[in-house]
Amino acid sequence: MPQLTRRGLSDAAAWERAGIALPPYNTQAAAEYTRQSPAWLHFGAGNIFRGFIAALGDTVLGENTGNAGVVAVETFDPEIIETIYAPHDNLALLVTLLPDGGVKRRVIGSIAEGLTASRENGDFDRLRRYFEADSLQMVSFTVTEKGYALRKPDGAFLDIVARDMETGPDGCVHVMSLIAALLYARYRNGGPPAAMVSMDNCSRNGDKLRDAVTEIAAAWRDKGLAEAGFLDYLADPSRVSFPWSMIDKITPRPAPEIQKSLESGGVTGMDITVTAKGTYIAPFVNAEGPQYLVIEDAFPNGRPPLERAGVYFTSRETVDKVERMKVTTCLNPLHTALAVFGCLLGYTGIAEETRDPQLAALVRRIGYDEGLPVVTDPGIIDPRAFIDEVVTERLPNPFIPDTPQRIATDTSQKVSIRYGETIKAYVSDPARSVDSLIGIPLVIAGWLRYLLGLDDEGRAMDLPGDPLLPALQASLRGVGLGDPDSAEGRLTPVLRNASIFGADLVEAGLGETIEGYFRRMLEGRGAVRRLLTEVFPG
Repeated sequence: MPQLTRRGLSDAAAWERAGIALPPYNTQAAAEYTRQSPAWLHFGAGNIFRGFIAALGDTVLGENTGNAGVVAVETFDPEIIETIYAPHDNLALLVTLLPDGGVKRRVIGSIAEGLTASRENGDFDRLRRYFEADSLQMVSFTVTEKGYALRKPDGAFLDIVARDMETGPDGCVHVMSLIAALLYARYRNGGPPAAMVSMDNCSRNGDKLRDAVTEIAAAWRDKGLAEAGFLDYLADPSRVSFPWSMIDKITPRPAPEIQKSLESGGVTGMDITVTAKGTYIAPFVNAEGPQYLVIEDAFPNGRPPLERAGVYFTSRETVDKVERMKVTTCLNPLHTALAVFGCLLGYTGIAEETRDPQLAALVRRIGYDEGLPVVTDPGIIDPRAFIDEVVTERLPNPFIPDTPQRIATDTSQKVSIRYGETIKAYVSDPARSVDSLIGIPLVIAGWLRYLLGLDDEGRAMDLPGDPLLPALQASLRGVGLGDPDSAEGRLTPVLRNASIFGADLVEAGLGETIEGYFRRMLEGRGAVRRLLTEVFPG
């Protein structure tokens, strides 16, 4: 029976019977080479890394176009390394879920080592030696946007960051502080060049990484804990670069159905783990097939040939355009629309929603009719082809176990870029009118209705975490289902908040439209569905 270990890979016939492709290279030799001459480190050892980024490295190794793999580092949840990486010799099993129900299975062998960045177990010392190596070309990151945050909502430093600024490089613990400390070690060892590549799904991610690391380094310099020349090192893109990137691939939490299918095929040890920190992880990763990674080509010490695996290397301007295309038009606005109304209508799966006539019409309206006319065309990816793939293949894929509840998390942090940019494009163009917008104001009204915490049947809903949820709900206090008049005057302060929506929606001319939709959705049980059916009769 196939076992996901380096020894287990020797039973090639068993893996072939299970329909699982093995790496066409010696994984042990690749790991040893990587540890001796590290070229690529990655922080954030979760599913997106194993199911996408490490798979890119695996493809390069498999084509004999590179020698080194990647060292994975986990700073948030060390249990990932202890329970998943170590028992399986850092191997991962990637299950690609196709829209027609088919699957492709392959073992990913490019991860040379899994580390926790702990000072107690010696991992940090290993990391420091890797950072000091002249061979290091690239350090990449998928630590989530929150991983770059140094401050609380009130602007004060997080307690952990404040302590790190006092402690200095030798005792810090926040992930951004750790990166600053490791770069300081590289600086003091001669300062060879390297690229720090954020691959997190946020706008201008390279700047977020640079600003966080630089702010910590500046605090250390001011306290005499780091040399002044370290700041010059970080500020020189010929020595340390912080490229922008755009990443896109759905890698949801591991699905029990996939575990069962693997075990029925004879693969052992595929148990799904929920760590003490709430991370869902397994020896396998289930993911969709389509994937995009666009990176600013700014690598002062060279880079792995990831273009051989489909990565786009281009200018910063083009990266920005691709990110704007995806986030403001072709994917994220559609996802948020399905998230909001999916929660209200009791759906638990995104794919199921795409078979709802009204929601399918809403998505097409937002994408094709309202977004595409003002889309930013990046040149390297065709926007219409991208949105066609989203609407016809990606969102309807029933084998991607993604939920509206997950996507609805932190919506207040997303609506500005996902809808505000399109709204501003209409406002600034004399040839267009915001009066032609239907889907976008309907989603905004639906989100405000969602904030009441009641679904369309009046049942209580659990609302995923959102930093502005208490303040927003306080603004809507007293608004009640079954009483549309209770909304009188309550939305105006919220809709005028440009920090949420990217624009003053009342001044933009959308206030009355949004309030009208909102009041309609307060008419009673089933009012959300009735409004959707009226707007999109199907």
